[in-house]
Amino acid sequence: MASEQSEQVRRAYDKIAAAYGEHFADELRHKPQDRQLLRRFAFSLPQQGRVLDLGCGPGHIAAYLAGEGSRAVCGIDLSPAMVQEARRRYPEIAFDAGDMLALPLADASLTGIVAMYAIVNLERAALPAAFAEMHRVLQPGGRLLLSFHIGDETVHREELFGEAISLDFHFLQPQEVAKQLGQAGFAIEEIVEREPYPEVEYQSRRAYVFAVKL
Repeated sequence: MASEQSEQVRRAYDKIAAAYGEHFADELRHKPQDRQLLRRFAFSLPQQGRVLDLGCGPGHIAAYLAGEGSRAVCGIDLSPAMVQEARRRYPEIAFDAGDMLALPLADASLTGIVAMYAIVNLERAALPAAFAEMHRVLQPGGRLLLSFHIGDETVHREELFGEAISLDFHFLQPQEVAKQLGQAGFAIEEIVEREPYPEVEYQSRRAYVFAVKL
């Protein structure tokens, strides 16, 4: 993500952080398959080790992972206002601001990364750099769960939650994402696709990629 675009994304999420947090606070209650996939991911991790919720937003995914036994959970988000929202909601979890293209983490410092829709605002050209950073901070054998909208389109929004913003949401093809993850040094374990939940979320097909660092 270029610096200018990164700032544009940060400004947008800073503006909508409170409303976004309120809207998505209990979203997992309405998404049983997402809960099942997150639970499966949590159970695949070793008892010891640090797990990152990348693009954590208001922190509800990190909180769910912590509740499923992932003891050392942390979260990173590009938006400082979103990080403050997450800290307010879940003070027991460490949340920090950071860019996924330059993560403020040491090499091989994580056993797992969950990135739920974290890449949707990235330009497609920036995906290899993002996947390289995820690979860098994971330990060998570390696990990744990555989700995104399926498609080829880019949806541009100039308003969200009543705020004027400018955000692009990039839809992606699972096989292309899998190819790029492979080039970054990951082995793909499984790709799960699902239909959207009616009246709960944006009506797009979703992909969930389970991968492991070689």
